[in-house]
Amino acid sequence: MGGNPAIFIWTESTLAGLISGLQRMVGTDRFRLALHGGGRDGVADDWAYISQYPTFEAGFTALTQVAATFGWGRWELVSLDRQAQRAVVRVHHHWETAIQKVLNVSWGSSYLGGKFAGIFQRHFGVAQCWAEQVASVVSGDKYDEFVIAPSNASLEDRLERMLATDDATRADLAVALERVRMEVEERAETEKRLLEKLSLIARQEDAIRALAAPIIEVWDGVLTLPLIGVVDSQRAADTMGRLLEQILQKKASYTIIDLTGVDLIDTATAEHLLKLVLAVELLGARCIITGIRPVIAQTMVSIGIDLSKLTTLASLRDGLTYCIDQTRKTRR
Repeated sequence: MGGNPAIFIWTESTLAGLISGLQRMVGTDRFRLALHGGGRDGVADDWAYISQYPTFEAGFTALTQVAATFGWGRWELVSLDRQAQRAVVRVHHHWETAIQKVLNVSWGSSYLGGKFAGIFQRHFGVAQCWAEQVASVVSGDKYDEFVIAPSNASLEDRLERMLATDDATRADLAVALERVRMEVEERAETEKRLLEKLSLIARQEDAIRALAAPIIEVWDGVLTLPLIGVVDSQRAADTMGRLLEQILQKKASYTIIDLTGVDLIDTATAEHLLKLVLAVELLGARCIITGIRPVIAQTMVSIGIDLSKLTTLASLRDGLTYCIDQTRKTRR
């Protein structure tokens, strides 16, 4: 999206399930800190985008439009005091809130808070900032609101203090991270296998379409296209494209369209056939129709198709003989 690698995830199932699984493995407090840190550490591109503009306010406003497009909600810079190094940001309708509503929990929007902390940390030019969430939609407020200011305690300090109070935390966190790593690897491998299968299916479909309507050069400058079965809109368009390409490549003067294998024809099929004949002749090649069965001829006449405008012969053999004779006469 916009030239950047992206992934599409269902919010109410896949993303909510992934987030809730992480929370269960590491606990709510560690989960919040981890999300805050992830948001803070992932703002390099956001800051680069903001820095393109003449002022921070202009860049931040532009970034809010991008954020809204990609599920990060509608951001509002409520206030910015550079002297006091304090900012207030308000957010409506973002993905963390949506997930918590689905799961019926109230964890707070730590990842988004971390993102704001990282942005204003760079703007204020300080070692670290902290985003304190003072309003939350899942707690009954109309919006999420964050107060961002410099902090003496970094996220790493807060995490270390938490780890120091829980002897099992380090082991638990390591296990959780290993489980997540394994899940990510498994999903990547599954995605790779699915892409390979889709590619194989696409190649097989191309091969089947080519076999269903093979284009054969039966004589110098003479192509034949035997049609079999039902000719629908998709098949007609595909066949026309391949046939016209072959006419240009082979510099064909004649094209024989053989209907021996067509059991039934309706108005739509007849129209596709006429369009195919017209397209061939627009390229300067003569189009011959062969193998029209009596029942098909009756059907074409009954639905108003003027066969007098078409060069028709009884069989593919007759069509080939006709084209060879015409080719020889032209060369004399």
